[in-house]
Amino acid sequence: MKTTKILLTAFITIVFSMTAFSQAGDRLVSSKSHIKFFSTTPAEDIEANNYSSTSTINTSNGNVVFSVPMQGFEFPKALMQRHFNNSDFLDTKQFPNARFVGKIVNLDQVDFSANGTYNAQVEGEMTIKGVTKPIRERGTITVRGNSIEINSKFNLTLADYGIEFVKGKPASNIAKTVEVTFVGEYQKQ
Repeated sequence: MKTTKILLTAFITIVFSMTAFSQAGDRLVSSKSHIKFFSTTPAEDIEANNYSSTSTINTSNGNVVFSVPMQGFEFPKALMQRHFNNSDFLDTKQFPNARFVGKIVNLDQVDFSANGTYNAQVEGEMTIKGVTKPIRERGTITVRGNSIEINSKFNLTLADYGIEFVKGKPASNIAKTVEVTFVGEYQKQ
């Protein structure tokens, strides 16, 4: 049953991605990505890294799709990893992927064919733990020949996605707002 849910989620993500990018235009696909989240409290700092997300950008219309396997986050301590994945926090068995579907809203200010660094604004919907919220963030797009790198750093409030601790050690060890950093390398498809 759980395997069926995971396969169904993967199939829906693939179908959605193909539909979102069925229009003519150039597609960029992430070949390497790194998502890091960082939480700081007086009790401790927590950092986790994920190198397994996938992303596609349509350079002609600005459509952007990200899929992040939540169990791909790696922590320095096994206990942190277990807390992150359990049902009290991200419940990654029930919600294996986070997703962002959006658009580069200032696409006219980004030239994917000319070397340089461009400021980008992206808006869309972020889904984490089954909760979807609108999001608008900034980042940079750096074009170097056929290689394109995207960087962004932003904050997410955990309670916005139904992730709250009211008692116990996690309530004092995890910040209510975490810093998320994304670095992705893209190639033309």
